[in-house]
Amino acid sequence: MNRRHFLQSTALAATASPLLHGATPIAKPKGKAEHCIFIWLGGGMAQIDTFDPKAVGDPKGSPKKAGSAYASIETSVPGVRLSQHLPKTARLMEHVTAVRSVNHNIINEHAIATNFVHTARPISGSTSYPSIGSIVAHQRGAVNPKVPAYMLIGYPSPSRGPGFLGAKYGNIYLTDTTSGPAGFTRPEDVTSQRISTREKLLRPLQERVAESAAMADYEAAQREALRLAGPEFMRNFNLKEESASLRNDYGSEFGQRCLLARRLIQDGVRFIEVSHNLGFVNGTGWDTHNDGQEKQHLLIKDLDDALATLITDLKTHGLLDKTLIALGTEFGRPPEFDSGGGRGHQCSTFSLLLAGGGLNHCGAYGVTDDLSKKILENPVSVPDFHATIHSALNIDPSHELMDGTRPVPLTDNGKPIAALFG
Repeated sequence: MNRRHFLQSTALAATASPLLHGATPIAKPKGKAEHCIFIWLGGGMAQIDTFDPKAVGDPKGSPKKAGSAYASIETSVPGVRLSQHLPKTARLMEHVTAVRSVNHNIINEHAIATNFVHTARPISGSTSYPSIGSIVAHQRGAVNPKVPAYMLIGYPSPSRGPGFLGAKYGNIYLTDTTSGPAGFTRPEDVTSQRISTREKLLRPLQERVAESAAMADYEAAQREALRLAGPEFMRNFNLKEESASLRNDYGSEFGQRCLLARRLIQDGVRFIEVSHNLGFVNGTGWDTHNDGQEKQHLLIKDLDDALATLITDLKTHGLLDKTLIALGTEFGRPPEFDSGGGRGHQCSTFSLLLAGGGLNHCGAYGVTDDLSKKILENPVSVPDFHATIHSALNIDPSHELMDGTRPVPLTDNGKPIAALFG
């Protein structure tokens, strides 16, 4: 064989289908979920005090003893235990998987870690990466074309934005569950006829900016907001249409946000992020340094009420298999207590949560050591967690987006958790 023939043969072999070599193609799990409710616990939830409890420590001893702040309880899944302050969720763990082996190596700083858990990519000086909500909106759009694809019940930030995808795939946000998005409620004296007149006045300006892609994107987002500011969409924010008993079961203002999220996905919204504890119930939120730890149980109980009711409510409405609930936080907390009795930051091991969405739930995935400090089995990267969400929503996590002329995969080599798909 001469050199040229050898090189040609090698090239052909390299490009041939793997089936010709007897290789098994990589299976891509296809999920059944149509919606995602992404619950955000800003500040850094202590996994050792919630979804990965260990032996009880002592924050006031001399010396202090590392460990959980609370006792643990059995759940509906044998062998899986949760904090004593999560009793309602514990009874529903057959619908839940606590992913206990999540990790990243991003600096333990809130804003940078928050951005990473939302985008699954480090901050870049040259590229603004889209959030997972914007990616889902881009890939699947709204279930109902009359509603937004991506909504945020909380405060907006670049971490939650569309990045290079453009304003069209940004979020519609609100903080008040009753009034809806700011500016969407029309004053009583602004009739449909007046709105129509205003739209006609805007049209020449809209045509002038159409040549600029960025301006056209922004204008399209404004036009979409104007379209949604009608009574049909705004009716979703009238929570009094729900029974008083259900509203009471959801509990606090955060619970009402979760109830609103259920109403919005019923109306066809694809992805909703719901922020927990905007009012800092315990004084510090989930960032439990020093004395913030003393009232952490109030946050955990508040989460328990809303999360368990959301799971049950979705199931009652026949929506649990169609709706993936994902719980995110920027990092976890170490088992050691600081000088004030609280906890620092830990990104090497922490827990995130998945529930519903038609997945094969197992109560818990991943194993950590006796102090929830080191991963012993089944590590899950943040890109892996994103890939699992995408796959649950029947989105191929290896699909490539285009940033100008540069292809960018949906996840940074993320692999879905295969055990959750069947």
